[in-house]
Amino acid sequence: MVPGARTLIAALVALGLSGASFDRARADEPIEIFDAHLHYNWEPTPYYQPDEVLALLKRHRVTGILATSRPNKGTHLLVDAKPDGLQIVPFIRPYRVRPDIQTWFKDPVIFELVQEEYKRGYYRGVGEFHLSGQAADTEVVKKTVDFAVAHDLYLHAHADDEAVEILMRHNPSARIIWAHTGFGLKTDRVAEMLAKYPKLWGELSYRSGIVGSGGALTPEWRALFERFPDRFLLGSDTWVNERWAAYGEIIAGYRAWLAQLPPATAAKIAHRNARALFADAR
Repeated sequence: MVPGARTLIAALVALGLSGASFDRARADEPIEIFDAHLHYNWEPTPYYQPDEVLALLKRHRVTGILATSRPNKGTHLLVDAKPDGLQIVPFIRPYRVRPDIQTWFKDPVIFELVQEEYKRGYYRGVGEFHLSGQAADTEVVKKTVDFAVAHDLYLHAHADDEAVEILMRHNPSARIIWAHTGFGLKTDRVAEMLAKYPKLWGELSYRSGIVGSGGALTPEWRALFERFPDRFLLGSDTWVNERWAAYGEIIAGYRAWLAQLPPATAAKIAHRNARALFADAR
């Protein structure tokens, strides 16, 4: 053997082994998550300071967030932090205080708030906002939908299917992220809505029926994910302190049923769909 060959071969073997170990390490990493429903509310009091929020997200391998807050101060703080390794997609929350949930859709001052916040120049959507049935059929809501379409913004709607239909009727070009995907709505109706509206995406926080006994994906939801793999997002919905306290459990719960899907489908729902929607955000 040529002098030094043994050393070279040993080095190559070691490199190959270390590469294999590296690949295994990456494969063992939990799937990254884009949290497409995160509230960092400052009313009444934030559960974590901004640096604690960012540390929590990093700890659970959350690499992107759809950030909103009530009032919008919390979102400003997260955006201004400019964290490495975290994509922040800010949405305008049309609320100043919690009671606005019940009245925003008929309050012209809220539309002025949306317009004023938009001037910050970094927002990618409006919401999460709450609507039920005919409450969506107001001038303020239509103005908000038209404003979103005119400025290339998404709408994040906590709404029943009737309200979603009205939002789409206000402006067929609207792009809607459907918070909670109808809560307990039957999967047949969810499929009907997704088929009817190509610019509708389902966000899955608080969505019932996805898993059954023992944490297994139900056949209905497995079929829905297989039929519409590009149309679902995940979210924590940290609207109260208890959700922040349980953040790790919420994310772990998602990973448990994502692991039951084909890897490509799981990756789309976990983060790729959100990345595709917000590819132009920081």
